[in-house]
Amino acid sequence: MKDNVIQKKSFNFALKVIDIYKFLVNEKREYILSKQLLKSATSIGANVEEAIGGQTKRDFITKISIAYKESREAKYWIKLIRYSNIIDKEVYNDMIYQIEEICKILSSIIITTKRRIYS
Repeated sequence: MKDNVIQKKSFNFALKVIDIYKFLVNEKREYILSKQLLKSATSIGANVEEAIGGQTKRDFITKISIAYKESREAKYWIKLIRYSNIIDKEVYNDMIYQIEEICKILSSIIITTKRRIYS
């Protein structure tokens, strides 16, 4: 079976965010923004999994679209945490690169799937 790139990337991103969440809570004593990031970042992969198990193409698009929205939200929290000087530039750069890549992949999946359905 072919590797599912978005499934793998969203899972690995969630693992990274879990580590960062632990650091933010334990070392920085930051509870609110870190929790928001954790929720949105882990939701991406959960919605990708639901999309893969979707019953119809429309169901698939709906779940992938939710994953895309969650990835945009995660990107917002990452930026907010960085520009609040809670994480350093290196951590930010790595995270923002990963989430932007996930956003692009999800967007591409949505466009391609819609083209296949509606053409």
